[in-house]
Amino acid sequence: MQNIEDDFRTIPVGPLGLVPLKSCSSMGTQINDWIARWRKERNKDFHELLSFSGYIKDNYIIPASTPRFGSGEAKGTIESSVRGYDVYILVDVLNHSLTYSLCGMVNHMSPDDHFADLKRVIAAIGGKATRVNVIMPFLYESRQHKRNGRESLDCAMALQELVRMGVNSIITFDAHDARVQNAIPLHSFENVPCIYQFVKAIVRVMPDIEFDKDKLMIISPDEGGTSRAIYYANHLGVDMGMFYKRRDYTKIIDGKNPIIAHEFLGSDVTGQDVIIVDDMISSGDSMLEVARELKRRKARRVICVSTFGLFTNGLAKFDSAYEDGVFDFLLTTNLTYQSPELLSRKYYVSVDMNKYIAMIIDHLNHNISLHSLLNPTKRINNLLERHLKEKQ
Repeated sequence: MQNIEDDFRTIPVGPLGLVPLKSCSSMGTQINDWIARWRKERNKDFHELLSFSGYIKDNYIIPASTPRFGSGEAKGTIESSVRGYDVYILVDVLNHSLTYSLCGMVNHMSPDDHFADLKRVIAAIGGKATRVNVIMPFLYESRQHKRNGRESLDCAMALQELVRMGVNSIITFDAHDARVQNAIPLHSFENVPCIYQFVKAIVRVMPDIEFDKDKLMIISPDEGGTSRAIYYANHLGVDMGMFYKRRDYTKIIDGKNPIIAHEFLGSDVTGQDVIIVDDMISSGDSMLEVARELKRRKARRVICVSTFGLFTNGLAKFDSAYEDGVFDFLLTTNLTYQSPELLSRKYYVSVDMNKYIAMIIDHLNHNISLHSLLNPTKRINNLLERHLKEKQ
């Protein structure tokens, strides 16, 4: 049963409809299974009411497809009625494993392709649903959230386009900079933290870890992630340190100024476990360089934690670094595509977020506040207390 205290006797906004796009098909199936299980276990006294029609069933998934023509163009199709439904569309804009034919050539889907398919499905709904919600774990174009010089503001434009199409709520996880929601100030934008799930996973794979400020430190790999590291440190009651990047502003390589060195600000890490916290791993160069610096400073164990694992340059450098003892564990969520190669690595820990997303959807469908879910303090404290008792 759901481990939550809220009363689900409130009337649902409408019949629940899950629309996982192909990029999120596995996630959608598991979320559906969780919700179906919980609703069957709840008090059934009120389920005969007309307002709860269709409340208990095995499958809430509404099939949708985005077939492609030979030219690479596409269309969106909803395969059953959504009139009056409370619809939740799930999309993973980073799922590069999907392909389509473009003039006889195989083309891997880019974030732009996934975002276009999302808009096609919203257009196919055509305003018939009571409410349309988009669950986009990795926020499309979230790294282009502010303007430096003559640049486009892609993330803000994407959010505005979605709300103009009739999207009522956008749910994302650990946004690169949540202030981008200022682009749509009158619409619902939920930025969901993953700290509880990460701490739970760390305790599972490292049962001997001690959440003590003299034995553990949270590390931000750059100045941009400082607030995230402070958030972790405050919840765990430990200190934090920060690296900042010295860049060569006379050169531009691959669209950015190259990093000369990582400088450390913080107390001595000798003999301590350290957790490097970031929102995403792209190529992984920064994360591994920070891990090497911490090992050079005689850190005991290095745990790399990132919400999104992109691994744009492959896993070879991570394999080599692990063999060299640079880090001990690498944790990312299943909110984005995970390759079979990644899942096979012995140093890799996948953090499952499907149950959490199912809880969020279940709450929203009943118009119940998300405060108990978005504020993990109580759950983290309970977890740390149980962990301490088990160690004693």
